[in-house]
Amino acid sequence: MTETAGRAARAFRDHGGFERAGDCRFESTTTTFDAVVDAVDSEGRIDYAVRVRVPSLSAAVDGDVAAVVEEGWLETFELRVGDVDGVVRGDHDFDPAVDLTAGEVVVEFGFTDIDERRGVDDAAAIINYVEGTYVQGIIPGYDYVEPVDGLVDRARQAGER
Repeated sequence: MTETAGRAARAFRDHGGFERAGDCRFESTTTTFDAVVDAVDSEGRIDYAVRVRVPSLSAAVDGDVAAVVEEGWLETFELRVGDVDGVVRGDHDFDPAVDLTAGEVVVEFGFTDIDERRGVDDAAAIINYVEGTYVQGIIPGYDYVEPVDGLVDRARQAGER
């Protein structure tokens, strides 16, 4: 492990929102969804690859979703996750990839940072932003299944406080 990769591993460990899942892979422990970050040494800087998997609208509901609704939901979700710049501390140029495959949406971000702690904080912020964006895109009137049902319940309870 290089010195830079070691710095990144310590930053992930110290952050508290990640668990090590491999040599250079870290899993988020703060989201309902599957979210991982790969951190690789890049000549003294660290390349971060953030990947978050969320259920498609049709996979999240109990029942049918019209194709036009699914397409509109995905298009809106993609536009919203593209606005992630406002939640990070680093000066990154994001071009997220949003792909629908087999009932799930995979969102991927890549960025490079020299400051490992800022990079880890930004990776966590991106993951939380994707989850929040997903919750904002929940369409009323559908019966949702887990894990989305649990997210809706927690949001409802938080709103009642």
